[in-house]
Amino acid sequence: MPSRSYRVGVDIGGTFTDLIVVEEGTGAFAVGKVLTTPDDPSQAIEAVLAEALERAGIAPAEIAQIVHGTTLVTNAMIERKGARTALLATEGFRDSVEIGRENRYDLYDLMLENPRPLVPRFLRFDVPERTLADGSILRALDEEYVERLARELAASGVEAVAIAFLHSFTNPAHEQAARTAVHRAAPGMRVSISSDVVPEIREFERTSTTIANVYVQARVERYLRELEARLGRMDVGGKLFLMLSSGGIATVDTAVRYPVRLLESGPAAGALAATAYGQAAGHPNVLSFDMGGTTAKICVIDAGRPLIAHEFEVDRMYRFKKGSGLPITIPVIEMIEIGTGGGSIARVDALGLLKVGPDSAGSVPGPVCYGRGGSEPTVTDADLVLGYLDPGYFLGGRMALDVDGARRAIEARIAGPLGISVEEAAWGIHQIANEQMANAA
Repeated sequence: MPSRSYRVGVDIGGTFTDLIVVEEGTGAFAVGKVLTTPDDPSQAIEAVLAEALERAGIAPAEIAQIVHGTTLVTNAMIERKGARTALLATEGFRDSVEIGRENRYDLYDLMLENPRPLVPRFLRFDVPERTLADGSILRALDEEYVERLARELAASGVEAVAIAFLHSFTNPAHEQAARTAVHRAAPGMRVSISSDVVPEIREFERTSTTIANVYVQARVERYLRELEARLGRMDVGGKLFLMLSSGGIATVDTAVRYPVRLLESGPAAGALAATAYGQAAGHPNVLSFDMGGTTAKICVIDAGRPLIAHEFEVDRMYRFKKGSGLPITIPVIEMIEIGTGGGSIARVDALGLLKVGPDSAGSVPGPVCYGRGGSEPTVTDADLVLGYLDPGYFLGGRMALDVDGARRAIEARIAGPLGISVEEAAWGIHQIANEQMANAA
């Protein structure tokens, strides 16, 4: 048995992947940081873990536990990079997920855009069946219809099916039978049923959450199994756990079955860290602030506990407008998230005004000063020009920053068009980023 035991925390951000290794009992720690590898995030985790362990002289077998926070699920939904998904709904109700609550989230916006469902209308299907509110069966499920439909969907390239019938939270029998019928006809099809994912009243939210769960399931499983394999090849001794949006942790198997619970995985970990440090410092009431490469997150911690919500929205058309996103019914640490981070791109808009974000340079190519091919000036480039960053000691001195490159980008894209100096343009970018974060708080 190893004489020492360690816990590892690792978080994948839009620009960097961060890691900390803490020794049980003593609290001694080592940290690591590398650029995120967006094509395969597990590659960055393997690299930063190997580097941190070697630098600290820790054997992989001495690791007792790894807790991982990730924004993979959120990004897959926002970027629409999930599986080709179909929806099976009670006959007459396939459009409920698009009709939503039948209200306008902004009465005065004549060009208002509604959130786009993850399943287009041509992949939403009515199924002959009906369960009443008390759980009794009004119309039996047509299992032969479900089987025929499943075969057609599989032949058409559909990879996943969400099943959300009326009143299944009272009696899940029809959803369970439909899932079995789909698996009989198309054994390789991924299926999520609402009575399993979120057995609660409110059809719109229940259906939306079930769709989101199966939409990202294959992507999450591929990633987590690859990460497990990499850790196995490194001979890491401990188990891998995933951070949940609620602040708890889950095994890989649970995370694969219910990936929708990981939506706010990374930000939740940051809020919990602020809570712990606040309590240790004797300050139970804290406003936590977490600025990454793409976004900034702010959370209110009251009496030593972060606020918890039981529903939130993802992929909002308007960032601060409730009702403009896809509703997800899961417990989540309540916070506000804005598109301002170190990699947020600055630009001059059509009206000649300076804007910052929400689009980000990420880690590929990253800010101009990283020297990785970026051409758009970012908040990091502005901070470097203003002297807030040390070009010779970025990333612990392992990554040199290109000050001249940052100045040239700001001159070409911001200062020149506005007729101001590079320093004034950099200060403008810095101030706008600060104001956006202060307004969110």
